[in-house]
Amino acid sequence: MDPRGPASHPSGLEATGRWTRRRKRWVVLAGTLGGVALLSVLLGFGLSRDPTLIRSPLLGRPAPDFSLRALDGTDSIRLSDLRGQVVVINFWASWCAECRVEHPVLAATWDRYREQGVVVLGIAFQDRPSASRAYLSELGGGWPQLSDPGERTALAYGVYGVPETFVVAPDGRVMFKQVGAVNYGALTDEIERLVATT
Repeated sequence: MDPRGPASHPSGLEATGRWTRRRKRWVVLAGTLGGVALLSVLLGFGLSRDPTLIRSPLLGRPAPDFSLRALDGTDSIRLSDLRGQVVVINFWASWCAECRVEHPVLAATWDRYREQGVVVLGIAFQDRPSASRAYLSELGGGWPQLSDPGERTALAYGVYGVPETFVVAPDGRVMFKQVGAVNYGALTDEIERLVATT
């Protein structure tokens, strides 16, 4: 006879309950570890990629045509009328901090290349016209600035935030896309490459 008495021996029901609880713990632990591993893989993959180098399905394809009125209402510009020239298209907004960072880059690009027939176009994105005009009045910049009612042109270019910059070759194909503040070296390298082919 066991000196510990009958209470010390677990019944079959108690043993089954303990086994079930242990199994549930292992299932929860395995699920948690699996989730952590999956999250680590996804984050590691995402963090290893430069978000500014998002490949656009437009690259190498004809740039979507547009005809947009200038922010000051004076005239309209149609992209197809600029065929034969390198065109830089920059989507921006007055509320965008990175747009302020890149503004001097666009100004320097315009100053350097406009005499060579390179056209820089600014397209305001999800911005009130009055706010866009105030931004330009503050920061300056003499390149054409356009209004995009309903963001139809931005949608055609797949813009999901600003700033975004595209470079269109003289033959009308999109050859470069930058998400985020554009870098002067990268932008001018692309322009030089395209100017050399004309």
